[in-house]
Amino acid sequence: MMPPLDADLLRSFVAVVDAGGFTRASERLNLTQSTVSQQIRKLEAAAGRQLLTRDRTGSGAQPTEPGELLLGYARRILALSAEVQEALRAPDAPRTVRLAVPEDFAGRRLIEILSAFAREAPQIRLDTISGWGADMRRRLEAGEVDLALVKREPGEGSSLAVWPERLLWIAGRTARIEAAPVPLAVFPPGCIYRARIIDALERQGRSWRIAYASQGLMGVQAAVASGLGISLLSEDALLPEHRRLTPRDGFDEPRPTELALVAQARRMPPAVRSVADFLTNVVGEVVLRRN
Repeated sequence: MMPPLDADLLRSFVAVVDAGGFTRASERLNLTQSTVSQQIRKLEAAAGRQLLTRDRTGSGAQPTEPGELLLGYARRILALSAEVQEALRAPDAPRTVRLAVPEDFAGRRLIEILSAFAREAPQIRLDTISGWGADMRRRLEAGEVDLALVKREPGEGSSLAVWPERLLWIAGRTARIEAAPVPLAVFPPGCIYRARIIDALERQGRSWRIAYASQGLMGVQAAVASGLGISLLSEDALLPEHRRLTPRDGFDEPRPTELALVAQARRMPPAVRSVADFLTNVVGEVVLRRN
């Protein structure tokens, strides 16, 4: 039966592999080269396998096949050991949950959410980013965020919670709309609003042009108010400087979209679950509250 592998021996082994030899590894570990060599011999004796091949000088080294196998386990063991030490050293340190939110409410409404959650769960820190649907889905799949509030087509995939979102065709209060091509004020590609606008106009056989594009809601709202173009926005984005376009203006009532809370993993850590539960309870009141 192989004895337990000492973490210090594994640390020296990883250092030799990463440094490509004993000399640089000893410098990284602040140990003598002979000490590092001795630790590797002890590790090989415990493993019952040759783990490194030395070059002629004896200072350079490369992992053998068993060494490559051990390397992955060694990194995981050391990472877990460091995680345990950190948890024990600062058990009350804030846990960070990464949250992605739609660009068009990354301002005041997001601050309201962060403030309310900070009062309820000060031991958890929310690290937020904003973007559009396609980008946030990519971030979720890549594990870059834990949770995302995504605007999407109704029923598009699984979710922790969903809220319907009413859309409106919007123009400037005194703006005159060109018959063709219709000028548009839109968000970047990847936004469901932009896709909906273009699809609706093309279904009607109407030509269009991008008159203004912006990453942020305020930019699109201002462009519409100034008469640069029309847009399709959520009902709560309507400003006094705007007017709603109806079928009388040639714009049919748009189908609703939905705001969905989506998790990166089915099994969520307690901190992520706490954030998800909080959002499920407050989004209807805070995020979709009418201005």
